[in-house]
Amino acid sequence: MHIPARFAPILFSAMLSAIMVCIVSAFVLATSQGLHSGFAAQWLKSCLTTWPIAFPTVAIVAPWVRRIVERLTA
Repeated sequence: MHIPARFAPILFSAMLSAIMVCIVSAFVLATSQGLHSGFAAQWLKSCLTTWPIAFPTVAIVAPWVRRIVERLTA
């Protein structure tokens, strides 16, 4: 399956935000509540409720961060 290159920024934002939400929410849940029998369900709920915020945030912030990095690096 090939996705047209014009969708690369959207795909990048979707993938990066999903990965970050999964990792960070698991870490926060594990450190705040520990691993318990309902951990997986709570983690999934956390991912599904926070990803809709993370995705547009990454989509908006990523180009800005790229420009800053370009200015700071040679």
